Amino acid sequence: MHSHNEEAKFMADIKEAAPEMVSAFFGFDKAVFNKQAGNLDLVTRELIAVGVAVTTQCSFCIEDHAKRAVEAGASKADVAEAVMVAAALRAGGGITHGWKAMKSIVEDE
Repeated sequence: MHSHNEEAKFMADIKEAAPEMVSAFFGFDKAVFNKQAGNLDLVTRELIAVGVAVTTQCSFCIEDHAKRAVEAGASKADVAEAVMVAAALRAGGGITHGWKAMKSIVEDE
């Protein structure tokens, strides 16, 4: 794991090396989380972000989007439910990938 505070300073190096791409990324991120845009309300988008962050295991995104979800109006229970939905999907993915293990055994019989 890495330290956000110690490593975030290297964003300047990414911006310097790929300024247009970084600008496009931040523009996209801003559009996605624009309170006025889209059909989904901001709480829902932030809760989706929490779930995705849990499955991608990005500790910075988990913390940031959990806080932003609450600021947008989500309850502690809402955030916990988003976490559990993500956990269920991640576990389900483990089961379905397990099918490949079973398939390889059966096909070799």
